[in-house]
Amino acid sequence: MKIFHQNINFVFYSTKRFIKMSFESVAATIIQRAVLLDTQKRYTESLVCYQEGIQILMKALKQSPEQKKTYLRGKIGEYMSRAEQIKLNINKLKDEGKYHEQINIGDNETGYGYETVFGRFLDGDVLNVIVEDPYIRLFHQCQNFLRFCELLVRKCKNLFSLTLITTKDNKSDQENWLISIQNDLLKYKVNLKVEYSTTLHDRQIMLSSGWIIKIGRGLDYFKPPENKFSLGVFDMDLRNCHETSINIFHSNHVRTS
Repeated sequence: MKIFHQNINFVFYSTKRFIKMSFESVAATIIQRAVLLDTQKRYTESLVCYQEGIQILMKALKQSPEQKKTYLRGKIGEYMSRAEQIKLNINKLKDEGKYHEQINIGDNETGYGYETVFGRFLDGDVLNVIVEDPYIRLFHQCQNFLRFCELLVRKCKNLFSLTLITTKDNKSDQENWLISIQNDLLKYKVNLKVEYSTTLHDRQIMLSSGWIIKIGRGLDYFKPPENKFSLGVFDMDLRNCHETSINIFHSNHVRTS
């Protein structure tokens, strides 16, 4: 029985040690990503990574021996200080109307689902959204728009108005698909207005909070999955992408209707 208890204690100790090391390892990877994004002036992404890394280090701190806690507190303080500096820099650039961030997506790259790209800009401050995209016409394009609508509903709790400006396609069932989305959004007290243009070319998303996101390919930057049972069918972070650029700006005077 003593041997049995010793084994249990050993497993328990090893598990705790593994969890603690895992927290530190994961945090280090995320912080490294934050530093890289910081140097690339992708400040909003960098800020999110710093915040996530700090949260994980806080968990590691709780499970660390006293001699290690001093070191971790120092690193946490260092990263919190940099995160605060980034936040102040973002706000300064926003106030000056000079904020610009660029994301370049390479051909066949993954990791660029809508939540990854847009999620950090979507919150309770977003009341109205305008999507200008001439290619919300075919079945998969309307499904992409639906995915974006789902993200808006989850993240923007005060959203009440969404406008889609696109081009009309009389060869597909585009109008009925968009009406279905429109009806479902009403269940969440979001009014979808669809406008058709014959001259629209630019692709951009404008949020009432001031963020403007310009995507070279619009929402349709994903490649089709290899088959119906391949990874990336549902999780768009795992879906291969077409090459495109995403430019993010902020303006205090965003058109919301």
